[in-house]
Amino acid sequence: MRNLRGWIVTIAATGINLILGVLYIWSIMGKALTGEYGWSSTEASLPYTVCTVCFALVMVFAGRLQDTRGPRLISTFGGILLGGGLILSSLARDPFIMLLTFGLLGGAGIGFCYASTTPPAVKWFPIQKKGLISGIVVSGVGFAAVYISPLTNGLLVSNGISKTFLYLGIGAIILLIAFSQFLVDPPAGYISKTSAPAGSQQASKPENRKEYGWKEMLKTFNFYKLWIMYAFTASAGLMIIGHIASIAKAQAQWENGYLLVVILAIFNTLGRIAGGFVSDKLGHLNTMRVIFLLQAVNMALFSQYTSYGTLALGVSVAGLCYGALFSVFPVATAESYGIKNLGVNYGLVFTAWGFGGVIGPMLAARILDSTGSYNASYIVSTVLLLIAGALTFLSGSSKKNRPAEG
Repeated sequence: MRNLRGWIVTIAATGINLILGVLYIWSIMGKALTGEYGWSSTEASLPYTVCTVCFALVMVFAGRLQDTRGPRLISTFGGILLGGGLILSSLARDPFIMLLTFGLLGGAGIGFCYASTTPPAVKWFPIQKKGLISGIVVSGVGFAAVYISPLTNGLLVSNGISKTFLYLGIGAIILLIAFSQFLVDPPAGYISKTSAPAGSQQASKPENRKEYGWKEMLKTFNFYKLWIMYAFTASAGLMIIGHIASIAKAQAQWENGYLLVVILAIFNTLGRIAGGFVSDKLGHLNTMRVIFLLQAVNMALFSQYTSYGTLALGVSVAGLCYGALFSVFPVATAESYGIKNLGVNYGLVFTAWGFGGVIGPMLAARILDSTGSYNASYIVSTVLLLIAGALTFLSGSSKKNRPAEG
């Protein structure tokens, strides 16, 4: 196999992300917390929201550290934090304590691990494959719910919330530390020749014309455009992920909503791989336009999904579009700002995802508590997606990174 070392790194990174998908079981855990502990919908959503925000913020520092210290050390540290946070969550009975254990510790652990997966993997491959490799790596997070959702549901039924957190934490800390040992950057000056014909210029030329540092990136208009688009579009997917079990019960009286988590996970995974592949062929801006429009139509119709079949369809589209974001935005960052500082640069772009984790799940929880329905939250999501779509036409190609004014 050509580029064997690169594929080993890619497989290990994907394995890590399969564990990090524990974040996407929260709709099941949140439903259990309201039932077993008597928490309100807002209280049960807060740990998930804090986790997403902490995850996104830590990505900035973790990205910088993995750029300078290497991905192996940073991912190992993250594995200890996430596993420890889950284990400590088994002792939590109060919403505030859960904010600290799952929210802060768990979110930080996910951030350190996630920041150490995509950058080392894509550095082993040429620009023509960065979308595909990025899609493969991040697909692990999406696909995780395929196994972790029924596993978690089974643990909850047989053992309760406390032991479920404990068992998940023990498994996470062991597996994350093991996979992290395979993460390594290519040697200095490495240029992948995997897809470049012999003697071609691509085999010897640098892949980017300029490598931007994070301070330079923050001076470009394109960064803020990417950030807003990411925040607005991620909020829709995060809202569905965080509430799908409750949505199933509210709109279709379906008690087995965890099955929708599995469907969402499958299409989330497909979206991550397809998004990277399509982005390599059509360019990230055209891919974004398709994603944003399709998701906007889906969210506008979501209140009409009142049967098992229509809910499954809506969740499939939501997962597909949401998953594609995780392939398209790293590619957009790499193509716009280079790969040398991709860890910290994408970490800054990724803070938008954390913001989306606030305006999506928490807005939906507030609306549900006050109105008894999710309908208004679907309308808000549709508007945000349309705004994001309009931004893709602003200021031309994102490769022209002119300084932001003011």
